[in-house]
Amino acid sequence: MYVIAAVDEHWAIGRDGDQLCYIPADLKRFQALTSGHAVILGRKTLATFPGGRPLKNRRNLILSRDPSFAPEGAEVFRDLDSLRSAAPADAFVIGGGSVYRALLPFCDRAYLTKLARTWPADVFFPNLDADPAWRVAEESAPLEHQGLVFRYVTYERVSPCM
Repeated sequence: MYVIAAVDEHWAIGRDGDQLCYIPADLKRFQALTSGHAVILGRKTLATFPGGRPLKNRRNLILSRDPSFAPEGAEVFRDLDSLRSAAPADAFVIGGGSVYRALLPFCDRAYLTKLARTWPADVFFPNLDADPAWRVAEESAPLEHQGLVFRYVTYERVSPCM
């Protein structure tokens, strides 16, 4: 499995149920990387999508303990084991925070957009720079959107997944 996220300098990913910022080039990269693949997300992340609907051109696998939650166009899993059994090896974990933390041990690559700034936040991604199980495999040159500098950084797991 893979993970994809945008993180600020303190590894923040969101506040009040939403992303920290929206960068058109990053949204295009997200679409290019995940299109045609399964995406794994939580119920709260799905709620942030336009109309709260699953993403098109992807198999949407949702982790939710809510027995009444059954959005059209998505598969809902009540526990991590059943989700992992159904998820293909090339699935992308796309959030939120608790889903990232639960599935990161099973991922072998992370596609991060690192934002050269900090925001007030209430959700954080694990700091891969401080985790010896991960290493930077590739890093883009700095990019910019409306004064915000960012770069794409791909991490690879150096120790075996669980």
